[in-house]
This record gives sequence, C-alpha cells and structure tokens, in this order.
Amino acid sequence: MTALRNRLFAKATAPAAVVLAVVTPLTAQTADVAGHWEGSVVAPGQPLVVMVDLEQTDGGWSGTIDIPAQGAVDLPLSGVAVEGETVRFTISRVPGEPTFEGTLADGAITGEFSQGPARLPFRLGRETVEADGPPRPQEPKPPFPYDAEDALYRNGEITIAGTLTLPPGEGKAPAALLISGSGALNRDLELAGHKPFLVLADHLTRLGIAVLRVDDRGVGGSTGNTLQSTSRDKAADVLAGVRFLRGHARIEPERVGLIGISEGGMVAPLAVNRVEPGTVAFTVLLAGTAVPGGDVLRRQLRRIAAANGASAEMIERLAALQDRALEIMGSEIPHADAAAALREVAAEQMAAQPETAQLSGEPLETALAQVVESNLSPWFRFFIRYDPGPALGGLHVPTLALFGGKDTQVDADQNQSAMEAALAPSGNPDVTIRRFADMNHLFQTAGTGSPAEYALIEETMAPEVLDLIGSWIVERFVD
Repeated sequence: MTALRNRLFAKATAPAAVVLAVVTPLTAQTADVAGHWEGSVVAPGQPLVVMVDLEQTDGGWSGTIDIPAQGAVDLPLSGVAVEGETVRFTISRVPGEPTFEGTLADGAITGEFSQGPARLPFRLGRETVEADGPPRPQEPKPPFPYDAEDALYRNGEITIAGTLTLPPGEGKAPAALLISGSGALNRDLELAGHKPFLVLADHLTRLGIAVLRVDDRGVGGSTGNTLQSTSRDKAADVLAGVRFLRGHARIEPERVGLIGISEGGMVAPLAVNRVEPGTVAFTVLLAGTAVPGGDVLRRQLRRIAAANGASAEMIERLAALQDRALEIMGSEIPHADAAAALREVAAEQMAAQPETAQLSGEPLETALAQVVESNLSPWFRFFIRYDPGPALGGLHVPTLALFGGKDTQVDADQNQSAMEAALAPSGNPDVTIRRFADMNHLFQTAGTGSPAEYALIEETMAPEVLDLIGSWIVERFVD
C-alpha cells in the first residue's frame, strides 16, 4: 500500500526523524574527518546532493545524513569507521545497505557509493552545495484556470477537511472524490516528495471535472485517527464526501464518482455497495486490491525484498516471520497475548535486519512497542482479513481499473486476475481494465518498481495514465 515503505536510498517516503546512531570503536586517523560535509553521488540523470555530519564521540564515531531531493533529514549512519585516510559509513534502516567508502585527501572525501548491485562515484567537500528540492515538473503552479475552495463537512463526530477545485462557469459539473491509500496522508497524497492527488486534481479540473481531495483522519484539518479506524470507516467518510458534493450548488448530483488508489481502490467499491443505486456514478480503481490484505502483504514482501536486492535466503526468512505475524494479527486471541507473541516476532525480524531496529529516537523496547501497537490496530487487523471480492461483484457502475506491471506493493498478476474474476459475474456492461507494463504503484514509469525509487523519479504520474483517466470520465460524464 502507499504507506508501506521501502534503488538508491529509500527513506524519503516518510518524514525523517532524528534516530539514535550506532557508535563504532574509534580507530587511528591521520586527518580531521569530524564536522559537516556536502557533495553528491553521481547518479544517472543528475547528481544526488547529500549532506553528512560526522562526530567523534567517546570511543567512536557517529553521524547523520540529509538527502534534500528526497526530503530526508537527519537519517542515522551506522558502521561509521575512520581508519587512517579511509572513511566508511552506511545509511541505517534502508534496504540494500547504502554505503559510502572513500579516501580523505586534499580536503575532500572521494570514493564509491554502493547500494545493492549499484556502484556510483561520490565526492564530499567542506564547501556549500546548492541543493534544490526534488524536481517535480508536473506539479501545478498558480495562477490556475479554475476555482478552488476549502471544503469542510462531517461524518458523525469526525470532521473532514479538504479542497474542492471547480471548473469555471455557471453550469453544474461532474465531480470526482479522490480516496487515498493506506496510512495517514494529506489531501495531496503527499509522499516521496510527490503530490499525486494535486497533479490528478489539476488535470481533471482543466477537463471540466470538479475534484474533491481531502485529508485523512488525524491529518491536516481532519479529526480522528486513521489507525484506530478501519477501511469500513473510511468508506463512511467517503460517502459523507459524496453527500457534500451532491449538495453543492455547482456540482451535478447524478454525476459524482470515486477515484481510489491502493487501499482507496478497495474502499471505493465498499462505499458504492452501501448506498442506493445512482448515488455514485462511476469508480476509477488505481492499483486497487482484489484479494484479502494478508495475501497482498505476502506477495508485497517478496516483490519489494527482491527489487531491493535481498537474497533468496533472506526473503524466505522474512516471509516465514511475516506468516507468523499475520497469523497472530488475524487470530482472536486476547490482545495482551497477541501483543506478547507479536513482540517476539518483531524482535526476530529486527535481529534478521538490524537496521530496522533503529526505528526512532526511542529505546529498542519502545520501538518494539510501537510496531506491535501499529500491527494490532483496528485498521491493520481489518485490512488483513477483508476480502474485496464481494464488493467488487456488486459494482454496477461504470468502472475503470488500472494496474502497474512493476507495482511491487499491489501485485498486478495477483490482483488484476482476481478483480476480473470478481467483476465478471456482475454483468456490469461498462468495465475497462488496463495494465501499464512499466508503471509502479504510483503509476510512475519505473525501473525496478521498488518504493525506494519513488522519490528519485521526476514524474509524479505518467501522462498516459492521466490522459486515460481524464478521457474515460469526459467521454461518459462531461457534456
């Protein structure tokens, strides 16, 4: 799913936190390595600017790294070693063990950066390097040829806040409500330095389609807590948004549809099945799941680990631990017993991948407790058990479903065939299912499809995907 994270670096899909660094024994050195360094890894396309701070502590070295293009700040370094003029360090908590190994000479550290099979040169110096934010050429900039207004409405005690963009003119427009994937995300679906929902909303509104995009529970102007709610609660929030749109003076109430990505592609059919026919006019399912969440996660683990260069042996070990964890989370045993059992599995996983033990600035015991709490949350336990098939079978509105052939989070082979099988008996005459061979989970043109690539790709959403979504809706609902 879009909130389940992890080729070159991988941490920028979530806000970085100051994390306790690993301290290694101090060895002899012939030059001063401590302090602030700036430079770049010579990556394909353009250099990737990095900023490194190294500190000599009692008996060892520690450090952090910033990667501005990925929005990463204070990522911890592990294995910091200074031996004579040789300097070596690794970015913690990132698949593929991204490692810098170089030589200090003439006031600079130069050498080789490695991550998985990648080998690239780097240079760090004392001079300041201009570091721009990640290039995002598709991100729209004002002035816009349409109107935008704040949206605020309620679902019971929950307040939902968002932005409604409206085509110009006095007539009523069709509308789409955008539904995010898993995790607590803002109205722009902001992750890895990208804002996919901002780009999509801009594209559709320019075509004459009003678009409502909202903050998830507990984010921005929305109240509540995402982890303490479920996909079923999210569907109720969606239907509150549909009611808001149908009552808006500039929206055609009979032409309000849903566009969901990842978990959102699962939530949309769930919402449609809870209202009278005609309430929702269409659905667009982007990388939507069509099998139970536990099965999605099993395939996801193997595909992401392989894309990040994990060995077959490590993949099997992690898969076995995941199976144990899913069995615990899907059981009906008392919460305290489930928490104790899951804590043992999480500890074994951290031992198998030591970098994952440094999850925050908190002690290990606190980090383990946070993992257990998240995985035993109402959201997670609902997700791994829920089978989207019946709701897909009840989907009787025009439906466009898209998949990415390189999606490692919602595997297309697994979910496209299951979706086709679920939709077939419904007799829905207007179903279009397409797969884009080179697209990842965010519908970017990708290399491996690993989430580690999301921040490195300039494209926020492939133009051909944007065009298909827009033309499909316009053909059916724009006069």
